[in-house]
Amino acid sequence: MMSEDFTDLTVGILHPGAMGVAVAAACIADTIWCSEGRSAATGDRASTAHLEAVPTLDELVERSSVIVSVCPPSSAIDVADSVAALGYDGIYVDANAVAPATAQEIAERFESFVDAGIIGLPPTTAGTTRLYLSGARAGQVAGLWAGSVLDARVIDGGSGAASALKLAFATWTKASAAMLLSVRAFAASEQVEDALLEEWAISQPGIAERSEATAASVAPKAWRFEGEMAEIAAAMAIHDLPTGFAAAAGEVYSRLAEFKDRSDVSTEEVVDRLRS
Repeated sequence: MMSEDFTDLTVGILHPGAMGVAVAAACIADTIWCSEGRSAATGDRASTAHLEAVPTLDELVERSSVIVSVCPPSSAIDVADSVAALGYDGIYVDANAVAPATAQEIAERFESFVDAGIIGLPPTTAGTTRLYLSGARAGQVAGLWAGSVLDARVIDGGSGAASALKLAFATWTKASAAMLLSVRAFAASEQVEDALLEEWAISQPGIAERSEATAASVAPKAWRFEGEMAEIAAAMAIHDLPTGFAAAAGEVYSRLAEFKDRSDVSTEEVVDRLRS
């Protein structure tokens, strides 16, 4: 049984990317990460957040009462498999943007599993980011972020509920962002972009600025979003809902993957890449 005294617990984070490191930093328990095979940039992020590094996944699994997986959705099953293969018997939390069916598949690998979905930016300020949790031990896991900048919320439902909420939210935010960028690219291809911007200023004030902000914020992260769109399409298909929105958005993000981690991407570069 997991102790209610969170100061006595160790939480393993797989892996401390931009989101994972912020989630780990907000946790009130001791947090560790596995440095094996990770990049120097990952190590720098983890060090800045004062996370303790362990050299192997075996040691992380042995020491962690809870393991939280925060990785690209295309890697979620592989990460879970690597942990399960070592006989992990603690609480495994999958906080990735995966379809409910994928979350349920991962849950089968562990005796104790909590489904999770993160909505918002990497948490640095209270009120910006929610961690939704579902499953029998979701309440215990939520306590790991009590009073922190990360708002941990338990919702009804078992494995898959938190993931379903995350994907429902992401379908709107990320698919609409991809559509907005595609509209800019289409208008540029037809040489009516200036006229469109003028019309937006009249009938849709703020949309032009939104498209530019979207290009700058989405392009550096697009490499992660293609897999998320595939998970959304799979989730929609189970309910015989149209999958084309997610599939088209996935293609947009695939084309923008080359901008990974760049902080200086312009709208013109994004439009040109989508047109090529």
